[in-house]
Amino acid sequence: MTTDISEKGLEGLIVRAMTGRTDLLVPPHTPTGFDAPVSGGTGWLLGDPRHYDRGFCVDLVQLRGFLELTQPKVAEALGLGTDGPTRRQFLARLSGEIGKRGVIDVLRKGVSHGPHHLQLFYGTPSPGNAKAAELNAQNRFSVSRQFAYSNDETRRALDLGLFINGLPMATFELKNSLTKQTVTDAVEQYRRDRDPREPLFGFGRCVVHFAVDDSEVRMCTELKGKGSWFLPFNQGHHDGAGNPPNPHGLKTDYLWREVLIPSGLTDILENYAQIVEDKDPRTGKKKRKQVWPRFHQLQLVRRALADVSAHGAGKRYLIQHSAGSGKSNSIAWLAHQLIGLKRDGDAEGHEIFHSVIVVTDRRILDSQIQATIKQFMQVGATVGHAQRSGDLRKFIEEGRKIIVSTVQKFPFILDEIGCEAGKSFAILIDEAHSSQGGKTSAAMSEALGGRAAANAAAADEEGPDPEDTVNEALERRMAARKMQQMARARSSIGPSTATR
Repeated sequence: MTTDISEKGLEGLIVRAMTGRTDLLVPPHTPTGFDAPVSGGTGWLLGDPRHYDRGFCVDLVQLRGFLELTQPKVAEALGLGTDGPTRRQFLARLSGEIGKRGVIDVLRKGVSHGPHHLQLFYGTPSPGNAKAAELNAQNRFSVSRQFAYSNDETRRALDLGLFINGLPMATFELKNSLTKQTVTDAVEQYRRDRDPREPLFGFGRCVVHFAVDDSEVRMCTELKGKGSWFLPFNQGHHDGAGNPPNPHGLKTDYLWREVLIPSGLTDILENYAQIVEDKDPRTGKKKRKQVWPRFHQLQLVRRALADVSAHGAGKRYLIQHSAGSGKSNSIAWLAHQLIGLKRDGDAEGHEIFHSVIVVTDRRILDSQIQATIKQFMQVGATVGHAQRSGDLRKFIEEGRKIIVSTVQKFPFILDEIGCEAGKSFAILIDEAHSSQGGKTSAAMSEALGGRAAANAAAADEEGPDPEDTVNEALERRMAARKMQQMARARSSIGPSTATR
């Protein structure tokens, strides 16, 4: 049997792994909208590119199938089975909401149309909620090959498109190094041949674009022609770039076998992907950008959560980030998910931590955490910024779930949580930045180890590492107060961690 080393060969391999189907090279499969995932895949349905509506940017069959299964009366009222004014009005409304809010928000919150409110995605069910689990199982994750996205006569096609309930989530451009083309060529194809004026590439309409070959993955969240910015989405290898050898297949198959499985994509949609608004401090102009987590960010947050869930409060962790690799987002995502974390095997479902305290001196981190949390939780009193020492006590009493404070107020933090008998706190210390030296480091050391430690830290910045001083003093303070239930997640940028 001849091995297919073309791009289509890689395309077929990926789709087979995702859908479990082996009939990918026969004439196009025509799904009914009610197909079930095939055994052997990772839970994806095989979509038909002919069902993609280029004007409204939806897979009509998958959207109709989802709505008829989960909200049949609404689907009937919208006339989804017939091309007519009623259906077109709804699709125009849906397209307009996605254009205004982004597909992430539309999937999370649904859309209203006339007297109807439609849910377009059902999230992860809480344990024991059978109805929610049933609805979650009706979500339709589909992958289409070679679907023509363009409205012009060229009918340009993307190698792969991923959809949730008919709404586009991700696109792929594939290259195979055996044909002398690599991920760099895939990136250039996006920049050169994918017109950002096409409806599919409008801001927020599709969440992420992947350039993939058999060795590396890169990603972009907004196509801007030659200005499209692609970041690595690699695992890293030997503290460096790229991916490790894979004895069972391609180096990049973690993307479709581990990351982009339905449960993994649901987790990203619920807890990571978002549209944020940045304000230029000089001009005051606001700019929106779409965020998708990089591989190392997913890995560190998921590993930390898994370990805390398994062992409960009382452990300490070191998390290192190379410069510019998204530390602020990692802190925000970790803080958000630590809030509702429960211990494995806890039948009563008690939360491990009463509050999460983030210690930093960067104002931008405070605003970023608040913006991130607001994306995922509709609770106005979730985040508090302890600007004064009395704020901390007030926020703890009010039950604020995330409290952001500065390193200068660290003594008050330890005093307050030390008095909270029976409560557990997660402390994330953002400590490897400019303030962690000189007077600020001394202030923190004094809070933890007394005046002698502070003097030593201030007098000899080139002597003992201030970080070690803080670590040792924090351990002494924890032991002295018997704060066995406090877990501390430390976030630090290292000078030589892997470039992913």
